[in-house]
Amino acid sequence: MSNTIVPLISSGVAGPLGVLHLPRLWLKASLEARDLLAAGYPGIGAGYDSMVLSALGLNADAVRAFITEQRPTYPQFEAWIQVQPGVNLTKANIHKLNVAISGYIHTDAVRQSVLAANGLTDDGSVLPDAININNLDDWFEFHQAVLK
Repeated sequence: MSNTIVPLISSGVAGPLGVLHLPRLWLKASLEARDLLAAGYPGIGAGYDSMVLSALGLNADAVRAFITEQRPTYPQFEAWIQVQPGVNLTKANIHKLNVAISGYIHTDAVRQSVLAANGLTDDGSVLPDAININNLDDWFEFHQAVLK
């Protein structure tokens, strides 16, 4: 069994602020800060991480530093976000971001690779959005690291 952790909070999960992916971003950054994040997972990377930080008006380095130095619970992380200068937490902004996250589709190559690793055919029977494809990828990686 690995001494690192595959992040199993889905990008489709929101915390009290209602921002999809934010709990996953917190978990990945928290695990990375403790050298516990499974290989292949960025603490704060491109894709959804960048989408969330950019849309909310947060600086990746500041987020990383806060999580590394303060080791916040998830509600403490959200409380910190709420007092950051320039943060945009309007309902309209959060809704727009959530729609973008929910509607994001990976490239055909990424989808096909994840489906193949899971023994699934790319015949349209699996929901193609990135949240669902990423969930399959996480569950496969967790199985490989812990359950196999």
